[in-house]
Amino acid sequence: MEDFVIKLLCTHCGQKISVPKIGAGKKGKCPKCKNIVVIPEAEDAAPAADQSNFSGSKKGAKYVGFDHALFDIPPEDATANQLSSQGSVSEKDLEELQRPAEGLEKDKTGQIGKRKLPWIIDIFLYPMSFWGLVNLGIFIGIILFLDTVGEILPYYFAILFWLLTLVIRIFVVLFMYWYFAACVRDSAEGGLRAPKVIGDVPPAGDMLRQMVDIIGCLVVFLAPSILYVLMTFRTDVIFWLLLIYGIFLFPMALLGIVVFDSMAGLNPRIIYKSISNTFWQYCGLILLFVAAVLAIVVLGQKAGESGHLVILVHCSAIYLIFVAAHLLGRFYWRYQEKLNWEVADS
Repeated sequence: MEDFVIKLLCTHCGQKISVPKIGAGKKGKCPKCKNIVVIPEAEDAAPAADQSNFSGSKKGAKYVGFDHALFDIPPEDATANQLSSQGSVSEKDLEELQRPAEGLEKDKTGQIGKRKLPWIIDIFLYPMSFWGLVNLGIFIGIILFLDTVGEILPYYFAILFWLLTLVIRIFVVLFMYWYFAACVRDSAEGGLRAPKVIGDVPPAGDMLRQMVDIIGCLVVFLAPSILYVLMTFRTDVIFWLLLIYGIFLFPMALLGIVVFDSMAGLNPRIIYKSISNTFWQYCGLILLFVAAVLAIVVLGQKAGESGHLVILVHCSAIYLIFVAAHLLGRFYWRYQEKLNWEVADS
């Protein structure tokens, strides 16, 4: 899957900027000089970002925030040429540019649009595409197969078999984390079903970085409650408040990390501003997440009473993880204007 972030230089001051690929072809304000710039298509952005002879550019300048408030502006070739040579536009022109883009509800895959089923049902069908089921089969089937074979082998052979298959296990886990992020990004672009990624799988190093970002995000928000227990050996009201606080912030931070494709998503200003702008909608998202976790917990308790349900719990947990990925991505797709994120490169 191609890089989700487009990097470019402001045509007026040379400031380096990064922005999610979903903004390709649209316009926004440069965070430095506040002039209107056009976001190029992904294939056109790379050569532009490599240029270093823009007037006013500084060597080693960091990628900084991009004003997302104008990302809903539709691209127009004539206007793009005009903006590339002017420092500002009139209020009337800006109002004209802010009209919603026609055909936004449909892309080349035909996935973007209104759901055919009620959303509360359709979101749970997200992994039920052909490639979604193929990948679920990889995540669930391979590990279960290796574990089953290891259990029927004699003890000394089972250890050797586990070591021989360690590379396979590691790759499957890395791929699962990367595919989770890919599902978030695809849903953020309007996808309604799990995407095809065969042939687009990145190197193991990139998948490892994605896994570290996701796990690191979780650690950041659970660390206060964990440290409190380690220091006080108590699970009192303060512990539960810290835990609830971390769980409440985690989904928004995770969405930011995946969409930005960097740890810039942990910027507290971005997190708090985004939650305040979409508070009630975000609370609904949290409730759906809590419902999914409770479902896994209930299944886990049943599995503890009967060993026959262990596989069911494992499969259900993996399935619900990718439903959660879809919820995160669609939340961004639907409320990106309210989120009004400023994109930054780490």
